[in-house]
Amino acid sequence: MSNTGRRWTMRRVRALIRHTGPTSLLFRRRLALMGGAILVGLAALLFARAADASSEAFDHLARQWPWLPLLLTPLGFAGIAWITRRYAPFAGGSGIPQVIAATRLPEQIGGRLVDLRTALLKVALTLAGLLVGASVGREGPTVQISAAILARVHSVLQVPLRASVMVAGGAAGVAAAFNTPLAGISFAIEELASAYEQRMTLLVITAVIISGMVSLGLAGDYVYFGVVAAHLPLGSAMVVALFAGVLGGLSGGLFARLALAAATSRNRLTDFSRAHPIRFAACCGAVVALIGVLTGLTWGTSYAPARHLITGGQEPLWFAPAKFVSTLATSISGIPGGIFAPSLATGAGFGNLLRWMFPEQQGSAVVLLGMVAYFTGVVRAPLTAVIIISETTGSRGFMLPLLGAALVADGAAQRVCKERLYHGLSRNFLDRAKAAPPG
Repeated sequence: MSNTGRRWTMRRVRALIRHTGPTSLLFRRRLALMGGAILVGLAALLFARAADASSEAFDHLARQWPWLPLLLTPLGFAGIAWITRRYAPFAGGSGIPQVIAATRLPEQIGGRLVDLRTALLKVALTLAGLLVGASVGREGPTVQISAAILARVHSVLQVPLRASVMVAGGAAGVAAAFNTPLAGISFAIEELASAYEQRMTLLVITAVIISGMVSLGLAGDYVYFGVVAAHLPLGSAMVVALFAGVLGGLSGGLFARLALAAATSRNRLTDFSRAHPIRFAACCGAVVALIGVLTGLTWGTSYAPARHLITGGQEPLWFAPAKFVSTLATSISGIPGGIFAPSLATGAGFGNLLRWMFPEQQGSAVVLLGMVAYFTGVVRAPLTAVIIISETTGSRGFMLPLLGAALVADGAAQRVCKERLYHGLSRNFLDRAKAAPPG
């Protein structure tokens, strides 16, 4: 080979190394995505186990001293609200609105809303909420900390932070939290990305698959609520799905409207909550404590009664409204914690009410239809609702009736609440992040 040919070949090799080698932006971007997704899977798994332990600890406490939550829960709410406002003002609530807001202006405010320190405090405060009986879930906080982990890894490797990174992190968090990879992808499309861009596809799918593999490898191939053999004849499924969709959508839409009103409207209650946030949180804790002590079913995520209903068991008909009020009081209190799992439990209770209306139909199937309808009414993401419930119950053969109920519920919920809950709440975080001083 001539000297000219060798020089030309070496230039190509050096150019290829610069473009794809260990110091290149492309290599660092891929490393940040894959390494971050592994960390997301590990963090979601550790958070899930810690949340379960916190819930079990409170349940044990409540069984030993049934009246203690009347004092512990209001004081716990007040303390958590004070810590949140003092040390982590962007950690309040679910975590999903923060990620949605961060995707709007990732370079300007993304670092504030998906800051790793804030996310870690949010995890600790969510666990504290479960320790005092708050009606919260870990899924929303998992979304925020997952986005924060990916953002921090990108920062360490000096990779520019883009909206697609936070969308991918949030989607990976949902996938790892529930062991539902398809739900993570659909959640990214319906909720986190207002305009889903083609370039996000590979990021989202890669992050979801890697974080899901980590969770699956360490926790095993589990189904969140257990496998449910749901089945209804076609005619019955259409009737029940229609009733469930209308009533569940209206109920879920009412929850969203009340939660948004508490965050954005002006009246005596909201004026009091803004003027005296710690006292208001204590009042919300008192409501949660009173309902919990009277029912014994509404603490935490209410996973046990929800699973009992899904698998064909019986619970009191008042479980749904009791869980509705308990979750709403927790949500508007301002303490950190998600509404995914509590809303699924409320939906199961709503399905229990439907089962009373359709006693001749299979109980598990009716409960699942009520569950998907109510959950869709709250979050207004019908595809995500169907996939989450089908993946967490193993009822993939029942997806068509679930989709019918979810689509009807989405339309019904719009009649009650025009704005989607997470997107409405994200505006508040967006405005606060813009107004916050840098650093």
